[in-house]
Amino acid sequence: METYTFLRAMADSWALLVLVLIFLGVIAFVFRPGSRRVQKDAAESIFRNESRPAAEDDENKEGR
Repeated sequence: METYTFLRAMADSWALLVLVLIFLGVIAFVFRPGSRRVQKDAAESIFRNESRPAAEDDENKEGR
């Protein structure tokens, strides 16, 4: 039972600390200077090869 208590205490304290640090690291990575261009490129990538909107007839055929 001593091992279980030790592992439980480690999971309660150190695992929480590690997960908080990982979370803060991800947040810092996303909002780092210079990442705006990369994020904007990823957000607009679905529109990269679009030359015109879909016609109404195409939408009706695909919806059926």
